[in-house]
Amino acid sequence: MTTEDGARPLPSPATPARTETTPVDPPTERVAPAEPPAPVQPPPPAGATAPRPGGPQRARPRRSFLRELPGIVITALVISVLIKTFLVQAFYIPSGSMENTLLVNDRVLVNKLSDKPDEIHRGDVVVFRDPGGWLAGNGGASLDDGGVRGAVRDALVFIGLAPAVSEEDLIKRVIGVGGDHVVGKGNRVSVNDVELAEPYVFTGDQPTEQDFAVTVPEGSLWVMGDHRSVSEDSRAHQDLPGKGFVPVDDVIGRAFTIVWPLDRSQLLRAPDTFDQPGLQQSTG
Repeated sequence: MTTEDGARPLPSPATPARTETTPVDPPTERVAPAEPPAPVQPPPPAGATAPRPGGPQRARPRRSFLRELPGIVITALVISVLIKTFLVQAFYIPSGSMENTLLVNDRVLVNKLSDKPDEIHRGDVVVFRDPGGWLAGNGGASLDDGGVRGAVRDALVFIGLAPAVSEEDLIKRVIGVGGDHVVGKGNRVSVNDVELAEPYVFTGDQPTEQDFAVTVPEGSLWVMGDHRSVSEDSRAHQDLPGKGFVPVDDVIGRAFTIVWPLDRSQLLRAPDTFDQPGLQQSTG
C-alpha cells in the first residue's frame, strides 16, 4: 500500500504479542498401591529335589520293572557263572564211600581256591578228578534224565544253580600229603609214626583191613573214604601207574560245608587227630 505522494507508509510499531502463561502445577510423586507380600513357601522335605525355575515341573517317568528285569537276570547269571568257575561250586554225593560224614544225595559246597599244595591239609575232604582208572567200569550214579529235563539240569549246573554230578569226579578225605609216611597195619592207620584216632570212620568199620606202607610223593595226596569197607580209595589203586596217589593238580577244591538237606547242614572241618604235633614233620 502507498500514499498519495507515492511514499510507502512507515509500519506502525509492533504490538507486543500477548502471551498467556499457563500455571504449572508443582510436581507430584505417584505412589503405586502396595501389593500384598508373597506367601512364604514351606521348605521342601528332606531328600526332595528343588524345582527348576521357569515353569511347572513334570513328574519324572519311572522305568518299568519288567523292562529292568532282563538286565537283572543276566547280571545275576553272569555273577553265578563267575562264582561257580572261580570260587565255589556245589557237588552232589552219589555214593556211600564217605558215610557217615557224607550221605547219598547230600549237597556240598567246594572252595575252588583251595586247590594248591599249601592250601590242602591232612583231614580235608577234597573233590578231585579221576587220576586215571579209578572209575573204570564203575558206572557212577547220574542225575541226568536225558531229554528236556536233562538239558535244563545241565544248564543249571553250568551256571552254578544245581550241584554237579560227574562220573569223572570223586570225593575223599586226605590222609597224607607230600612227604608223609602213611602206614596201614593191624587195623590201624598212622602218619609219620603217629597213630590216628578216627571217630569219623563208619560205625562198625576198621580204619583199614588192608595193610600198606607208602611215602607220598611231593605234589601228591593219599586219600581214603570214611566208609572204609566200601571205599575204593588210594588203597585199592596201588597197582595203577599212579600207585594210588592223587596229583594235587587233579584237585578241584576242598568241601567245606553240607548245604542240603537243611537238617544236615554243617561245616566240614579237619578232625583234631590231624593236629597232633608229630604229624608236622612233613610240610602238609
